[in-house]
Amino acid sequence: FFFNDTATTEIYTSLFVGSVRCVQETGINAEYMGISRMLSRIGYGMAAKAARFMGTRTLSSSTGKVFNSPDDAIHDMKDGSTIALGGFGLVGLAENALLSIAKKGVTGLKILSNTACTADWGLGPLLAKKQVVELNASYVGENAIFEKQYLTGEISLNMIPQGSLAEKARLGGAGIAGAYLKSGVGTVVETGGFPKRVSKDGKSPIEVTLPRERRHFEDRDFILEEAINVDYSLIKAFQADKKGNLRFRKTARNFNPDMAGMGKITIVEAEQIVDEIDPDKIHLPGCFVDRVFKAPKVYKKMERLRFREAPGAAKGKKSKEEDKDTRRVKIAQRAVHELANGMVCNLGIGIPVVVANNTRGIVQVDLHGENGIVGMGEYPLKGEEDCDIINAGKEVITEAIGHSHNSSSSAFGMIRGKHLHMTMLGSMQVSETGDIANWIIPGQKVKGMGGAMDLVSCGSHVVVVMEHVGPKGSAKLVKECSIPLTGKNCVSRLITDFGVFDFTPKGVVLSEISKETTLEEIKKYTTANFTVSPNLKKMEDHQTLLAQAITLNQTSY
Repeated sequence: FFFNDTATTEIYTSLFVGSVRCVQETGINAEYMGISRMLSRIGYGMAAKAARFMGTRTLSSSTGKVFNSPDDAIHDMKDGSTIALGGFGLVGLAENALLSIAKKGVTGLKILSNTACTADWGLGPLLAKKQVVELNASYVGENAIFEKQYLTGEISLNMIPQGSLAEKARLGGAGIAGAYLKSGVGTVVETGGFPKRVSKDGKSPIEVTLPRERRHFEDRDFILEEAINVDYSLIKAFQADKKGNLRFRKTARNFNPDMAGMGKITIVEAEQIVDEIDPDKIHLPGCFVDRVFKAPKVYKKMERLRFREAPGAAKGKKSKEEDKDTRRVKIAQRAVHELANGMVCNLGIGIPVVVANNTRGIVQVDLHGENGIVGMGEYPLKGEEDCDIINAGKEVITEAIGHSHNSSSSAFGMIRGKHLHMTMLGSMQVSETGDIANWIIPGQKVKGMGGAMDLVSCGSHVVVVMEHVGPKGSAKLVKECSIPLTGKNCVSRLITDFGVFDFTPKGVVLSEISKETTLEEIKKYTTANFTVSPNLKKMEDHQTLLAQAITLNQTSY
């Protein structure tokens, strides 16, 4: 502050705050009361303190944003703070800042994050120390600590579709009160009643979500999503300059630009702090940033490291898990032939991401990931992995020629704005009316909807890929879904390891059958009503089609 004497500082701060409150109560325009002149006289630092006291965004000097350490950057964080995290899984996560929060020991924290991270990293240490009382997220499937705490009533959970989460964050930073979105229409997101907090035995809801307002625009239904603002935004950047301008790296951009604007105080953990960033390479202007510190250690953890086989690699005996992978690959190889040259297609998590490994020589498409990449490539060869290049399943991948990176809100703008030709995603259940359920088994399994609700509501062609039989021999193609829906009447085609099913105005039609199954077996593990196409075909063999494509010098199916 501009005054060295603490008492003098407090007196002038009180005078400033009192003057502004007087203006507010009397309704007199602050501009005519000379508040701007008072700001100049009192000084920049005094205005910042008063602004914090009044609950508005902190004023920060563009020349004093660099802090010595993460501990210094979070020095004023208190119990009960609301915190937004950039990042997608562990990529683009302000990990050193989170370690400092765990060490500081503040409690009662309410977190806004795309995921719950993992049990041992990111939010994991804070959850283990019971520092978090509420999580607002789209996907929590990889954190066993969080799942246990939620199912035993220790923590509150508010599930938000991933695209809605990105948009609510963006709206908060843009000063927009809310927006009407398609995601979640006809699901528990709209109707409310999802258990935010449950009893200790996990059987009874103590607190439930509220219903959303529905409006009808241009023959479509939408629900209201309100903007969110928080006390602190924790952002991870590849580079920052001393004015707070930021540059992100590859898919580590994800939620970071969207979360940056919604915080009263935005704290950036940068891998590098430089004197200046080329203006054409600045992804986020410094006006969104209040504090910057250089990461004392850059961890670069990888959640899911998978490789493609090198040409000519020896193949050993398959494990049980590899047998499961074989089924998944079989489904993915058939799914490739849904694609056509020039398509932009989103691939969800699970089996869909395997599709990217099976497009070579068959079709030329741009594969879209909601984590902020258009142009996903195959899994890398061992030794070529880059932890800042992942897919929506948080698996390390490569980049296709002509790829691009973008923020999470932009990724879902592409989805919401019908800029995709097809959506391909997995599921737990699909009903005979084309409903899909793939995000939670109440009381047993908490995964989260991720971006699925956004994807199935966008109006593009929806293809579901899943194993036909559940883990305990249960049917997954059912008459009616028994678990909470992701979307209603949205599935166009279903591809399983048993066959291909089309959803038509006249009902479900089996159009292709696997060479490895029979019609009787399909009926045994299917409770949905379906008819058999008079032109029933065998599921095409991927290798045969590939050989034909190469022989004929074709790349389209």
